[in-house]
Amino acid sequence: MTKHSKSILVLADGSERSLKTVQYLCNTLSPDGFQVVLFHVFDPVPECYWDLENQPEKKDAIRQLRSWEEQKRKHIENFMENARTLFVNSGFDPSSIKVKIRNRQAGIARDIVKEAETGYGAVAMARHGFGALVSFSMGSVASKLFSKIGVIPLIIVGDSPLNKKILLAVDGSESSEKMAEFVGSYIGGADHEVVLFHVIRGFDAIIPECPDLKIPMDRFELARMEMETFFDALKEKLVRAGLDPSKISQKIISGEFSRAGAIIREAKENRCSAIAVGRRGISNVEAFLLGRVSNKVIHGGSHHTVWVV
Repeated sequence: MTKHSKSILVLADGSERSLKTVQYLCNTLSPDGFQVVLFHVFDPVPECYWDLENQPEKKDAIRQLRSWEEQKRKHIENFMENARTLFVNSGFDPSSIKVKIRNRQAGIARDIVKEAETGYGAVAMARHGFGALVSFSMGSVASKLFSKIGVIPLIIVGDSPLNKKILLAVDGSESSEKMAEFVGSYIGGADHEVVLFHVIRGFDAIIPECPDLKIPMDRFELARMEMETFFDALKEKLVRAGLDPSKISQKIISGEFSRAGAIIREAKENRCSAIAVGRRGISNVEAFLLGRVSNKVIHGGSHHTVWVV
């Protein structure tokens, strides 16, 4: 498809978790101007099995295989039609909702990546699922897509109760600025609540047994002032996207050992169903010292929906 900024590839395997993903998106996304593709990689019975039909003793088994495959395909077709109806009932233009069911070719994960790279603005998926990949942990599947899809934003839907409150984990980088712009453009609407959240870390948090490394209070205050200025710029972007300024709050904390842990804890305390993080931090040095915060949030926030932009 042609690149469209407000377009989303929704990965569906017909499971309850896939349905939860659709319900979350219907509850969260602003439908105006959106394009949605419901996508499933169908894993058919290998062709070599059908050669066994010529063996009389195998005919009953092959007949059962054909019946199973037909039921499996019918199930995903019905699921897709129900999912499409949910989007339409939520205000999406019926002509903007498409269904794609493709037989597996290179492999389920590779087929997903190939489709994602044809011009989508984002990819949404449940934390578990993907048919044949159901035995993989969420971290394994998410990590594969996270590394192979490249710069396409991911929305990894968890099982937290649905609400319209999202925490934006901001670090002052260009990545977090793009993340805020993306979230604003996708959710829009004055009924959403956004929490802008930042953790100031000093070396005393990384190595607490060395108090001499503690950053002076005036440096913390300078960092706080710089972040508040950054927050003001982000608020302007969110308000232009249609959010109510009275529903945009902010919080800055310091002295945390784990940024990811602080982000997850804050989301729980604020009852945010979703967390948004930038794909990259301020620098390669920071990534080396702290690890990829976004990866830690994906793994640690096991019940939250996580937007990785």
